[in-house]
Amino acid sequence: MHSIMPIFGTRPEAIKMAPIVSALQESAHFDCIVTVTGQHREMLDQVNELFGIVPDHDLNILRQGQTLSAIMTRTIDGLETLFAGSRPDAVVVQGDTTTSTAAAIAAFYHGIPVVHVEAGLRSGDLLSPFPEEANRKITSQIARLHLAPTSTSRENLLREGVSPEDIVVTGNTVIDALLATVDKQLPFTDPRLEELATSGRRILLVTTHRRENQGDAMRNMGRALARIADAEPELTIVLPAHKNPVVREAVLPALDGKPNVLVTEPLAYGEFTRLLSVAHLVLTDSGGVQEEAPSLGKPVLVMRENTERPEAVDAGTVLLIGTDEERIVSEVSRLIHDQGHFAAMANAVNPYGDGKAAARTVAAIEELVGVGSRIGEFDGA
Repeated sequence: MHSIMPIFGTRPEAIKMAPIVSALQESAHFDCIVTVTGQHREMLDQVNELFGIVPDHDLNILRQGQTLSAIMTRTIDGLETLFAGSRPDAVVVQGDTTTSTAAAIAAFYHGIPVVHVEAGLRSGDLLSPFPEEANRKITSQIARLHLAPTSTSRENLLREGVSPEDIVVTGNTVIDALLATVDKQLPFTDPRLEELATSGRRILLVTTHRRENQGDAMRNMGRALARIADAEPELTIVLPAHKNPVVREAVLPALDGKPNVLVTEPLAYGEFTRLLSVAHLVLTDSGGVQEEAPSLGKPVLVMRENTERPEAVDAGTVLLIGTDEERIVSEVSRLIHDQGHFAAMANAVNPYGDGKAAARTVAAIEELVGVGSRIGEFDGA
C-alpha cells in the first residue's frame, strides 16, 4: 500500500481536490492521507464537510492579517514536522496558491515526489494574477508529475522544457466537483436567495477578490454595478462579498440602498453552484468561475486584463473586459439586450473537462508509483 498525501488549504483547492481525494480513497493501491493547512478556515471547512472529507492532519496556520510570507513559512515549518514522522510516497498539490507552492517546496526538500494538479496554466505576466502566476511556475520546477487540465496547459509546459512523459492531460477536476454538486440543488441558507431563485428574475452573479484589482479597479467595479442596477431595474445583481475588508470597502459603498442589489456573505460551495445554475450571466475576476460557469451555459465577463485560462476565451464563452467602469457597464448591457450575442456565448463548448479528471489523475499517480498505468487523456476539442 502506497501512502499518498493530498495537501491543500483554500476553498478553491478543496473543491478541486475533493474528487481526487474520493478517487484515491477508493483505490486499492493507496492509503490517502489528507492534510490541510487552513490557509482559509471557514470556507475550507465548509467544502470538506460538503464532500465528506475528514483531514488526517490540520496545520491550522490561519492568523489574522496573515501575509504571503507568513503563509509560506508556517506551511513549510508545519510540513517539516509532519514529514519527519510521516513520510508519504508522494504529495499532491493543486493549482497556484501559496499553500500548494509551500507544500511542493517542503516535499522537494524531503525528496518526496510532487504531483501537480492543474499544472501548466500561464497568463504570461508574472505579476498578474499575483502571486498565483509565480506560484504555479515555481511548482512546475519541482513537480515530478504534471497533470495539465487542457492541451493548452500541456503546450505551456512543453515550451518550458518539461518532458512530455511527465505530463498527462486530465481535464479539470473542478468540473467533476461541479457536476456532482449542482445535481443536489442544495437549499440556500439565506431566504432572500431562495425567494430570488424561484422568482424568475434574471440574475447577474458577481464575484471579486483578486489582489491586483484591489483599490481603484474595485471602486470602478462598484460604480459600474451601481449604474447597471439603476439602468436595469428588472435585473437582480447578487454579490457574495469576499471577507477581505479591503474588497468590501472598495466595492460595497456604491451599492448601498440599491433595491435590486443583493449582497450576501460568502456562500458555501453547494449554495454557490446552485446560484450559478440559476444565474443569467456572470461577472467575475475569479479563475475557477471561468471554468465552472461555461459547464452550465453561463456567459462570463472577466474583469481582468489577461487570463491563464484562454481556452474558454478562444471558445467564445468567456470575454476579457478589464476593470474600466464604462467597459463593464457596456458589456453587461450588451449581454442583457443582444440575444444573439448572449446565445453565442451561452452555447459555446466548455473546453475544461468531462467529469472524469479524477479517474485520470489517480491512474497517472498509480503509474508514477509503479502499480498501474495511465488511461486515455482528456480531449477538449
